[in-house]
Amino acid sequence: MKFMLIWRATDEAFANLGNVDFTEMLELTGRYNQELIRAGVLVAAEGLDDANEGVVVDFSTEPPVVTDGPYGETKELFGGFYILNVASKEEAIEWAKRSPIKGKGFKTEIRRVTTIDEFPQDNEWIQKERAWREATGQL
Repeated sequence: MKFMLIWRATDEAFANLGNVDFTEMLELTGRYNQELIRAGVLVAAEGLDDANEGVVVDFSTEPPVVTDGPYGETKELFGGFYILNVASKEEAIEWAKRSPIKGKGFKTEIRRVTTIDEFPQDNEWIQKERAWREATGQL
C-alpha cells in the first residue's frame, strides 16, 4: 500500500526553520531518507518552494480567480511530502514518528494513495490511463 506523509507546519514553526542550521537539517533529513531507502519503502520525497512563490486557482467563480501566495487564511503550510510503499497504515505511522522535522507546530498528515485498480476497469478513461501507466513503466 502506498501512503503519503505530508509535512505541515504552522506559520510560526515554518518561520523558525530559518533558525536551524541548514547543514544540520540536510544531515538529519539525509539520514532519515537513507533509512527509508534501506528499508525499501521510499517511492518519492519532495520539498516545496516558499508559499510566497505559489498561487491558488479558486474555482468559486467563473472565470476562476488566481491569487498569489502567501494565503491569508492558511493556518498550516504544506512544506513537502514522502510517498512510501508499506504493508499497512501502522507501518506508515511508525515511519512518520521517526521524521527528523519535528517540534511544536509541526505535523505529518498520513493519507493512503488510491490505486488505479480501485476504479471501474471497464471505464474508457481508466483504460487509457492504465495503458499510459504501463507504457511509462508505472505499472
